[in-house]
Amino acid sequence: MKSEAIVSNTTQIEARSVGKTFGKFHALRDVSLQISEGEFLSLLGPSGSGKTTFLTLLGGYEPVTRGRLMLEGQDMTSWSANQRGFGMVFQGYALFPHLTVAENIAFPLKVQKRSKAQVTDRVAQMVEMVGLSGHEHKKPKALSGGQQQRVALARALAYEPKVLLLDEPFSALDKNLRGQMQEELRRLHRDLGTTFVFVTHDQEEALALSSRIAIFNHGELQQIGTPDEVYERPANRFTAEFLGDINILSLDAEAGGIAGTPLELPASATAYEHVAIRPEHMRLAAAGDGNQLPARVRDRVYLGSKSRLLLETRAGEELMLYFDNGPGLPPPDRGAELNVVWDTRDSFAI
Repeated sequence: MKSEAIVSNTTQIEARSVGKTFGKFHALRDVSLQISEGEFLSLLGPSGSGKTTFLTLLGGYEPVTRGRLMLEGQDMTSWSANQRGFGMVFQGYALFPHLTVAENIAFPLKVQKRSKAQVTDRVAQMVEMVGLSGHEHKKPKALSGGQQQRVALARALAYEPKVLLLDEPFSALDKNLRGQMQEELRRLHRDLGTTFVFVTHDQEEALALSSRIAIFNHGELQQIGTPDEVYERPANRFTAEFLGDINILSLDAEAGGIAGTPLELPASATAYEHVAIRPEHMRLAAAGDGNQLPARVRDRVYLGSKSRLLLETRAGEELMLYFDNGPGLPPPDRGAELNVVWDTRDSFAI
């Protein structure tokens, strides 16, 4: 379930044709996007795609090579990180090892020269908010990874920044703890209404947390949209293949089908060479309504609640779909001949 915080229609941050080079290497090329006040924007992409570089430019930790960064209508391109005043949660937590939980959270408040009473009250509030009551006097080495991450979040949010930047904060956590911290982050975003800009290479994490996702590859912005938009209607083949599993089949638009099999195709299919269908939109059937493509089961992988079926069409192209394990029909054996069926509305040209 994605973030449910109220997102304003007001543009808070705008990148205008932003580029970044390191010597001759182009880390970012002409990135333009807008971030609304209160939204949860995830920057998603493989390693080296430019997502972390873009985050560091937003935070003022690296200078922009070209283009402009705007904050609430003002040009902040040349502002330092301190002038921007954004909160930052680093991948490695970056806690002060010699300070207690309370002292780590209090640090940015003391830098702002808040009164002792204000610091004490705010630290107590943040400790309770992130569920660390009773741990105030512990130092980081006495905490678990998840607890250290909560301290980093509390410290970044303590001085109430307008924007919180998060650089893959959960990458070092195990799967179960990562899930717990995702729930915690979603709750904090909903309760606080702060703008979150979150870097991740985990597709499921981005889909679950975000109000919008910006997908990067080779320093270029590939697509930006809601989780539904980028998953169900990807703008290009990279986005389609990067976000979850996808079946991409060669298209013979003139013959009106795939590998000699006539099919009902998306209206835009005549302009493209391939048609794509997510595995969850496909099913097995002896016969039925919708598109039907003959295929043979090449392999089956048991995954607990589901089995992943690897199939091959008569033209030698591979297909993947999932079969629910449990009561009912058993999954087909290797070598079985069957029809793969899907609704035209669930496919798209690419």
